[in-house]
Amino acid sequence: MLFPEGGDRVLTIETAAPVADGPGWWLTFREFGDRAAADALRDLYLEAAVERSQTLPSGEVFWHEVVGARIVDLAGRELGTVADVYRAGVAEVYVVRGGPVGEFDLPVIRDVIREFAPERGLIVVDEAVLALEEKPVDEPRRAQARDRRPRWSRHGKGRAAPDDGGPAAEGRT
Repeated sequence: MLFPEGGDRVLTIETAAPVADGPGWWLTFREFGDRAAADALRDLYLEAAVERSQTLPSGEVFWHEVVGARIVDLAGRELGTVADVYRAGVAEVYVVRGGPVGEFDLPVIRDVIREFAPERGLIVVDEAVLALEEKPVDEPRRAQARDRRPRWSRHGKGRAAPDDGGPAAEGRT
């Protein structure tokens, strides 16, 4: 059984097939008669009821068990909480929000994660490896103001009218 994110409406899968030329699955649900009706699910995550009794290898958790965990540095300073999880290549990345450094992506790798205890709602990281105090890499550069001269077009745009004595009026007969 699946549920639309944050909801309790049960969705029952009738058919499922992997997308042949890309990631994802083609699903049909008993509760929707056609594709147009199922369009209400577009851009929503589907959640599954998962029993913790399922066996996971040591140190692994379901993504929903990590969301909401506090992120702190080695000194115990609060950096935020896990708001979302996504995969980048073979690694998982936690989106951390609500801390003093703003939103940042936390790669889930051994060099960064020092204590992983989402069952206690805590993840300890080595902040020095993250360099959170530095400027963001993707921060836009501000263009320096330049002394711009007006552009003149040979096609008439930007040209002064002939009767105002501007450059276009000079030399015309």
